[in-house]
Amino acid sequence: MAYVILVGGLIIGLPIALAILAALLFFMATGEPPYHLRAVATQMFSGMNSFPLLAIPLFILAGELMNASGITSRIIAFSKLMVGRLRGGLAHVNIWASVVFAGLSGSAVADTSALGRVFIPEMEKEGYPRDFAAALTAASSVIGPIIPPSIPVIIYALIVSGVSVPALFLAGIVPGILLALFLSGYVMIFAGKYQKKAAPKPAGEKRKILLDGIVPLFMPVFVVGSILLGIVTPTEAAAFAVAYALLAGMLYFRELGWRDLPSIFSRTMVDSAVIMTIIGAVAAANWLLTYNRIPHLITDMVLAYISVEWTFLLAIIVLFLIVGLFLEGIAAMLVLVPILHPIAMSLGIDPVHFGIVVIFNLMIGLITPPMGLCLFVADSVAKVGLARLSRRVLPLLLVQILVLLIITFVPAVVTWLPRLLGY
Repeated sequence: MAYVILVGGLIIGLPIALAILAALLFFMATGEPPYHLRAVATQMFSGMNSFPLLAIPLFILAGELMNASGITSRIIAFSKLMVGRLRGGLAHVNIWASVVFAGLSGSAVADTSALGRVFIPEMEKEGYPRDFAAALTAASSVIGPIIPPSIPVIIYALIVSGVSVPALFLAGIVPGILLALFLSGYVMIFAGKYQKKAAPKPAGEKRKILLDGIVPLFMPVFVVGSILLGIVTPTEAAAFAVAYALLAGMLYFRELGWRDLPSIFSRTMVDSAVIMTIIGAVAAANWLLTYNRIPHLITDMVLAYISVEWTFLLAIIVLFLIVGLFLEGIAAMLVLVPILHPIAMSLGIDPVHFGIVVIFNLMIGLITPPMGLCLFVADSVAKVGLARLSRRVLPLLLVQILVLLIITFVPAVVTWLPRLLGY
């Protein structure tokens, strides 16, 4: 009956956290001790009572502050200067602006929302179909959670003990850039016809664009660099990112005022509450699964049939692509990783490699019809309808799956940078 409640809640559109809690409450109320109602609340708050989790609302706040500081327009101008003169220039700018923006927000949804409001109408003016502009914005935003700092990476490191956050941060850099390169290759081949080359800018304007672009670029350098050097923890680095964004917006760019802060804090609290509620609900569910030794039973069953590393990785890709059709990435990660990680370790898979494969896989779900969250956000800006948007995003989805296969079956793409720096 608990499973019926869970599935039924998801079908009627109940948020994943509330659906899990409803199923848990029914199970606890009708089960034998220690399955009692107090256990739900205890395990929920135990799951959220973690100092590293403070990094999540802080990184969300830093992203909101950077968005409100006019950083988006400056990142776009900087990216336009770098790649705007290529064939299909503005489409390349869209992709590489997401690479730069990834170092500020760590969230694909935030990137889609912030960049979509600028790029979708601008690309339409330059001759691109509106649905293609929206699809490309959603697809390139997947880079956000892969290149550090990344909220899913922090959550993954909390789920799996012993996996280093700095190592995961470093491991995401090459796959993120590789994805941007493959998307740019697709644009150059299939979408370059939409736009003429941009006219060159005066030298004085170029200098100003470069100077304004350097300021936001230094934020991820400082944040990730301070973590890698062992100066701060990820949570302390997130607090530094907030201070950096606040000072940049109020003192350097002067586009952020005291009146803007209440609405920024309000949006941050709402977004953080959603993530933390999911974490708490899934922590309670995982406690119940662990108490009943479900992960161990599943591990033994899988290992009885799968003994080859590549077979397991291929099964993981298929599983997470299917799960991504219906579940939000962080929720799916919280539910499945505690079960699948021990199996991966039993097969000798590198934990950092496995982590990036899982995160990359689940982030693809953000643009997978019918439930891709970034598709909904892009359509809220473009107003082209999910059917048209889904058709446009399918080739870009295939590009991302190709990159996923490369990083899955060529582990060195993921692991060489962390190992080069001693992780």
